[in-house]
Amino acid sequence: MPQVQLSKISTRAPKSFDKEQTKANTAKLIEELDELQNLLFAENKHSVLVVIQGMDASGKDGVIRNIFGKLNPQGVLVKSYKAPTAEELSHDFLWRIHQHTPAKGSIQIFNRSHYEDILITRVHKWCDDKTAKQRMKAINDFEELISTHNNTHILKFYLHISKEEQALRLEERIKDPKKQWKYNAKDFEEAKLWKEYMSAYQDCFTNCNKIAWTITPADQNWYKEHIIATTLHQLLTSLKMQYPGIKK
Repeated sequence: MPQVQLSKISTRAPKSFDKEQTKANTAKLIEELDELQNLLFAENKHSVLVVIQGMDASGKDGVIRNIFGKLNPQGVLVKSYKAPTAEELSHDFLWRIHQHTPAKGSIQIFNRSHYEDILITRVHKWCDDKTAKQRMKAINDFEELISTHNNTHILKFYLHISKEEQALRLEERIKDPKKQWKYNAKDFEEAKLWKEYMSAYQDCFTNCNKIAWTITPADQNWYKEHIIATTLHQLLTSLKMQYPGIKK
């Protein structure tokens, strides 16, 4: 497929979207998601993996809190991926990922994911292009494996924030006492590598697209949350799930 050009994709909602109406629609979707997630858990035939990727300050934590935080915690798990430990580095790069794939009946959220091994590693030259291409093939095979053999439905969201909005949010982490706990000086250094990250993401979208990415405008949290809630709602509705009857 042609390479995605992130610079040509808006990071904001279309002008036709009314903020308050969209927020009301999202709230209704989340109410319905609560019932759909309960049905997913009860039927125990499908699982869902939600991959959330994005630059620092793109709002990954907020999405998880505002959408998935309102669902039954018995059926929703969150795994945040940081720098790999020494034990994790002693295995193949997918070893630490595979053990957190969702069981039937559950929704698993990856806050960052296996894609970090072809993103930050390439930007910092810890992974050469040949190794990155090998890892992309492994990722495609991995996603096909869990989709085919465990009825795992994968939703992949890239939170598409603008460079300008990211700068504002990173500054908030210095000035706002409620956000200072998020401050990390390294985030400002990573932001200087914007061009390199955009190139790595674009190559990722081109080569790891057997399961499509949803490029989600992220400058406005209300629109970002609407897109993700809508996409999950559409998926769960399409499964035509039913509550099991009394076991005989």
